[in-house]
Amino acid sequence: MAPIIRELRLRSHRFESVVLATGQHRELLRQVFSMFDIEPDVDLDLMQQDQGLADFASRALASLSDNLRRLRPDVILIEGDTTTVMAAALAAFYHAIPVGHVEAGLRSFDNRNPFPEEMNRRVTSCLASLHFAPTLRARHNLLSEGVPKERIFVTGNTIVDALQSVPLEGGFESQEAAGIDFDTRRVLLVTAHRRESHGSPLRSICRALNALIQEFEDLEILYPLHPNPNVLRVVREETNRHSRFHLVSPLGYGDLLRAMRRCWLILTDSGGIQEEAPSFHKPVLVLREVTERPELVEAGAGKVIGTDSQRIQREVVALRQSPSEYRKMSEAQNPFGDGHAAERIVNILAEWAQERSSGAFPTASERLTTVVV
Repeated sequence: MAPIIRELRLRSHRFESVVLATGQHRELLRQVFSMFDIEPDVDLDLMQQDQGLADFASRALASLSDNLRRLRPDVILIEGDTTTVMAAALAAFYHAIPVGHVEAGLRSFDNRNPFPEEMNRRVTSCLASLHFAPTLRARHNLLSEGVPKERIFVTGNTIVDALQSVPLEGGFESQEAAGIDFDTRRVLLVTAHRRESHGSPLRSICRALNALIQEFEDLEILYPLHPNPNVLRVVREETNRHSRFHLVSPLGYGDLLRAMRRCWLILTDSGGIQEEAPSFHKPVLVLREVTERPELVEAGAGKVIGTDSQRIQREVVALRQSPSEYRKMSEAQNPFGDGHAAERIVNILAEWAQERSSGAFPTASERLTTVVV
C-alpha cells in the first residue's frame, strides 16, 4: 500500500489520507514504514502471541469499527487477503462506507489453500465497491462471480510499484546476508511460513533443503526465518547445522529485494514474492499445492511444486542440470504490472468520487478522506 499512500500524499489538495496499522510483525513493519517514509496515524496494536484466527478477527472487527465510526471517512482502501482485510471490509460495510479492494480477484478456487486467505478474498469481494484487479485473469474471476464490470478496474499490482521505488545499490544492511557468497556460489533463497505449511509440510520442505545442501557443494541456502513461533521451532529443529545453510533473522524489504536480485533460484510459499521475482528474472518454485497467481506459471516464470521433499529435490536438480530450462524461466516477463498501478488506482478513485459528488461525496473543491489499512 505504500505506493498508494505516496500517491495520495502527492494529491493532498484532493485527498486527506489516514493510515491505520494493526501492528502485525512490528519490527518488520517499522522497517517498511521507515523505508517508505510512512508514519501510521493510528496504531491498533492488535497482535497477541500465538493468537487464534477467530480471536484476532473479533478484535480487529471491533477495533476497526470503532475507528471508522470516529473517523467517518469517505472511502476505505484495503489490499490483499489477510484477516485484517476481511475485518476492515466488514466493519466498513456496517458503517455504510465504500470499500476499495486493491489486488482484487485473485483465486485459487480451493478454500483451504491458501488458508484462510482464499476465503478472506471471497468475503471481501462481496463487500467491496471498487475492485482494483491486478490482471485480466483477476478481472475475469470477479466477473464470473457476478461483480458488475463497471466496478472492476485492471490496474496492475502495486507490489511492482513498490519494488521499483526501492534503491538496491550497495550492500546488504543485514550482516548475516552480507556474509553470504552470492558471486561464486549458487544461492537458493527460501521463504516458507504460511499457515497451511505449518507442521508436516514445513518439515518436508526442510528435509529437501537438507538433502540439497549435502548433494551440491556449490550451493548456499539463505532462509530468512519468519517470526511466527510455529515456523521458528520447526525449522530450527529440522534443518542441518551446515556452514552453507544460513538461517537468518527476517530481512528488511530492501535486503529481501537485494537477495532476490542476486540469488540463483527462489523457493517460496509467499504470494508477494511470486509477484516480485519475475522483475528480477529469477525462477520461482512455489511451495504450495495451488496458487492464486497462476499468471506466474502461464508466463513461464514459475512452477507450483507442493511440499513433498522428493519433488522439491527433483525440481531444483532439474533446473541445475538444464541451463536452457533455467534460462527460459529467467527470461519470462513479469505479468503483474508495470510500476504505475498506484497512479491508476488514485486516478480511478478521484474520478469515482467526482461522479458521486452530488452530496454524498465531497465536491471537486473538497478533499476526499481516505482510510488506508
